[in-house]
Amino acid sequence: MRIAHKQGAKDFPVVCVGGSAGGLDAYTRLLRNLPADMGVAVVIVNHLRTVSTLLHEILPRSTAMPVKLITEGLVLQPNHVFIIPAQRDLHVLEGGFQLKPISKPRGWPDVITVFLRSLTQHWDGTIIAVIVSGYDGDGADALCGIKEVGGITIAQKLETASQPDMPASAIASGCIDFILSPEDIAQKIREIAFK
Repeated sequence: MRIAHKQGAKDFPVVCVGGSAGGLDAYTRLLRNLPADMGVAVVIVNHLRTVSTLLHEILPRSTAMPVKLITEGLVLQPNHVFIIPAQRDLHVLEGGFQLKPISKPRGWPDVITVFLRSLTQHWDGTIIAVIVSGYDGDGADALCGIKEVGGITIAQKLETASQPDMPASAIASGCIDFILSPEDIAQKIREIAFK
């Protein structure tokens, strides 16, 4: 049974998909298997530090949901895919996105961790944190906090990730609920959304 969401409601599920190197393959495989009308917002937090993202131009080929590059104040809506711009930290406040200068300009970015922590503080709906292919361990430090607020955490199965560092760090946190392929991640999100 689908839940009807009021216009302006701020309690629908948000799926944060965090990735980096090799993430495009995971994003496309995941989105191809998600229905466009399931009532969740998908936020792709790809940790790029210096180059502009092209995901908002590439990913519409993989989903019927509108794909938007996040701008300041853009409102979170269900049945949309949102993409973080490069060189920005992403926060959520009162149902909208806030962009701030990247807080860690050197070394590996921690934009996934920053956004997940913002969700735990400022989002009323279910939070689903998904960590896919990428270098380093961005996102891992926020996963226990997601579970503490009743959220669900998922890591990409290592053998399906072209760069397993990021999902391996997520698994090592001890706070991962499911370890799945991108296709099975989509199935799990469907199950959660339609509960």
